[in-house]
Amino acid sequence: MNEHERRLALVVEGILDSYREHGNINHLDGSNLPARSEVSELLDDLISVVFPGYFNGEQLDELTSRYFVGARCARILRRMEQVTGRALAVHCDGAGDSGPSAHEHALELLQAIPQIREQVASDVQAALAGDPAACSDAEIIMSYPGVAAIAVHRVANHLYRRRVPLLPRMMSELVHSRTGIDIHPGATIGHSFFIDHGTGVVIGETCKIGNRVKLYQGVTLGAHSVKSREHQSGQRHPTIEDDVTVYAGATILGGDTVIGRGSTIGGNVWLTRSVPAGTTVVLDTPSLRFFNLGER
Repeated sequence: MNEHERRLALVVEGILDSYREHGNINHLDGSNLPARSEVSELLDDLISVVFPGYFNGEQLDELTSRYFVGARCARILRRMEQVTGRALAVHCDGAGDSGPSAHEHALELLQAIPQIREQVASDVQAALAGDPAACSDAEIIMSYPGVAAIAVHRVANHLYRRRVPLLPRMMSELVHSRTGIDIHPGATIGHSFFIDHGTGVVIGETCKIGNRVKLYQGVTLGAHSVKSREHQSGQRHPTIEDDVTVYAGATILGGDTVIGRGSTIGGNVWLTRSVPAGTTVVLDTPSLRFFNLGER
């Protein structure tokens, strides 16, 4: 063994020693986990069925759409069975015990696509109505990160509510990496939801959002900091009732915090208590100072 081979052998032994020392970040001697690339491809197939003709190369019409949907659904079914089966094999907290099989979960998701499309259609219309810069449905579907994030959320939330492990969070994090919008799959979101611009938006797991709600970039709907997992039961994130608008940079925290129907929350506002319906909350005008560089 030459010097390079000896050093490489020592490196390998060092890594194996770390496996024994820090076993909580290993996944050895277990069933395969869902691969991130597989879930990404599955998600792309699902979105191509939710938005037919937008994200696939084939030109679709009334005749060819039947063949496209049939072939794509068959592929989704196979991929969904595979990744769901792997997820169920490593589930936590008892999820999946004596529950639906991977095949049943896959079929249920496909059966839910018409309902998911109904929700997403209202989200697209909310974007078109809420942004004067929007020119068409096509522009919104193909270029608005908020619509991409909420469309994936509609899919992930379906799986989350049926206690499918791993996959909902993987889907939400995939779209988070693509859009900068972080929506936990457990969040409950009503119809006609619009996130304008979107970068930096965070929506927590137990958040409840009503209908016709509009958020701008940098909004956080979060929880108060807790010391341990034992204190995380119940609703930890705020409730946003119907017809609320939250402007850029606002932070709203806490499971007891309710933003009443029709309220407006101004930019950079920090809220940890409820506001009644029809309330406008804004910061006082800040004191600004102007300097001419030549006079300083």
